[in-house]
Amino acid sequence: MSPIINFINQLITISRRQQQQPWLVVLPVSALGFIILLKHSMSLLKCIYITFLRQPKNLKSYGSWALITGATDGIGKAFAHQLAQHGLNLILVSRNHNKLEKISNEIQAENPNTQINIVEYDFSCDVVSAGNIKAIEMAIDGLEVGVLINNVGITYPKAMFFHEVDEKEWMDIVRVNLEGTTRVTKAVLTGMMRRKKGAIVNIGSGAAIV
Repeated sequence: MSPIINFINQLITISRRQQQQPWLVVLPVSALGFIILLKHSMSLLKCIYITFLRQPKNLKSYGSWALITGATDGIGKAFAHQLAQHGLNLILVSRNHNKLEKISNEIQAENPNTQINIVEYDFSCDVVSAGNIKAIEMAIDGLEVGVLINNVGITYPKAMFFHEVDEKEWMDIVRVNLEGTTRVTKAVLTGMMRRKKGAIVNIGSGAAIV
């Protein structure tokens, strides 16, 4: 008997056994389905616990100051207001001095006891021209910065392919989103490591996973 015919006969035999004893198929499939369902259920329960049930952390335990980049608009501005409400003093970093003054006054009016330092800094230019972040390093010198919100970021003015983006635009993106964020993190991390505590939050875009 040829190997092919022998193989076919074996398949037929297995098929007949499965028909006679369907649990041989149903049981493994059911077990696999149960494991998958259990895994997703645990993920859902974990998400619910983290979002709604877990006690919030006391951010002041990390340090009395929080540094926020890109603090004058959108998410950065919202973080500034929320952190001030939680009793943290603020170091606000942005390239627009007028906006920095405005948000500083807003937060100060809502939270009179909050100390606020503002740093005018353009990540797309200053990182290159100075080669470092001296202005920010000076602003945090001697302060217990326990929370860092890396919110500053830019992207293309409109949807386009990479080869369509001119060099200045993509270099600005690299300087702001990568180099600037990395340098700020390094500057703040030194104090956090010395105190053995701190929290760093990096804000990103969904475009990063495309």
